[in-house]
Amino acid sequence: MDFRITFDRIPEIFDKYRPRYCDELFTEIITVSDLNSSKDVLEIGPGTGQATEPILKTGCNYKAIELGENFTEFMENKYGTYSNFDIVNADFETYDFGNQTFDLIYSAATIQWIPEEIAFSKVYNILKPGGILAMFMTRSDEKSANEELYNRIAEVYKEHFFVKKRYNCKMKYDNVVNYGFVNYKYKDWKKVRTLNADEYISYISTHCEHITLEEPYKSKFYTGVRKAIMDAGDKIIINDTIPLYLAQKPL
Repeated sequence: MDFRITFDRIPEIFDKYRPRYCDELFTEIITVSDLNSSKDVLEIGPGTGQATEPILKTGCNYKAIELGENFTEFMENKYGTYSNFDIVNADFETYDFGNQTFDLIYSAATIQWIPEEIAFSKVYNILKPGGILAMFMTRSDEKSANEELYNRIAEVYKEHFFVKKRYNCKMKYDNVVNYGFVNYKYKDWKKVRTLNADEYISYISTHCEHITLEEPYKSKFYTGVRKAIMDAGDKIIINDTIPLYLAQKPL
């Protein structure tokens, strides 16, 4: 099973329920990269474009590479009116960029799906001297604000959540410095989400393992999660951290 294309099954749901990033994140990336209409930018695996429009609006020469056919079509429909928008439906790991190089390459919760030695080496090779690599995602803490509810949901997982394959992110972002990058920096921002039972179930249904969950487990799992949240007042609080990893190719 290739988890990289799992999300491509549900583009509309994915776009609606995945958490958004904060404005401060994009301001940081745009400032560090000094983005303008003269700069060339590559986004790896944009999905449905939760991290696309702020970069497009700088007027840069934007290119995306997206493995999913449905995601690619979704992106074309969503951003095709921008004259500086371009997307290719291809696998970053094997795609030949020819002589094309970039001032900024960025990934929103995507680069970790690529083996480290391929991801960092290839990005380094297609970055211009002085170019920036930006990697970010959302890390969610569902325990701190509602520990009792968290434990009840954990019991539902233990009883009903059985999938054929588990996902495990093995990438260590700090290792980027082992591939020639310099000026490695980390920064993060905090956000809080409050969801009801239906919203939470819609959100977790966009996780890769949850997409692959089959009957008879699926119905019992979601029924159990819903009951746990309803019993807790139909509310779950999620504390999000949005980490940003930046690195630069030497001049």
